[in-house]
Amino acid sequence: MTSGVIKQIPNAITTLRMVLAIPVCLLILAENYQAVLWIAFIAGFSDAIDGWLARMLNCESRYGAIVDPLSDKTLLVGTYIGLAVVGLLPWWLAAIVVLRDVLIVSGALVYHWLFGRYEMAPSLWGKVSTCVQIAFALMLLTHQLYPVFPLCFFQIGTWLVILMSFISGGHYVYIWGGKALVAQQDKRLSNT
Repeated sequence: MTSGVIKQIPNAITTLRMVLAIPVCLLILAENYQAVLWIAFIAGFSDAIDGWLARMLNCESRYGAIVDPLSDKTLLVGTYIGLAVVGLLPWWLAAIVVLRDVLIVSGALVYHWLFGRYEMAPSLWGKVSTCVQIAFALMLLTHQLYPVFPLCFFQIGTWLVILMSFISGGHYVYIWGGKALVAQQDKRLSNT
């Protein structure tokens, strides 16, 4: 293998994780929760390994910086929609998760179109929100096979998903709205 091909391995793993959203959705719809949990394990492992490999091979890329969080969002959005379709989640909860991610992605696209290139940097609140969403989905899926969690865990999980979705979504709007204002002022000053 050439050095260039080896350096593409982290990006290939990241892309594969995004593609895993398809079987996850289909398996949730088929109510094959054991297979979903195996794929979730593979996706989680790939999420850890792609970043580690990129750092070890010194091949961190803009593609990886953009596609890595998109892969997480694709998997989570697909999972939450699937869980809502089969009735394990209320639709309004899935809608909150989806709308948060649509807000973040569309905000990033608008910023890119209006002001140009930017550096992808997930916020602490965004990371916490993603972790809460993952933990809640895994708890719900695991409970379908091994019903060991008390009802209060799901109530607390629901409120944490809602709370973190609003906090992280609001934080992204605040931070990127501020950056957009600064970029617009800089653009206006450079045109005068």
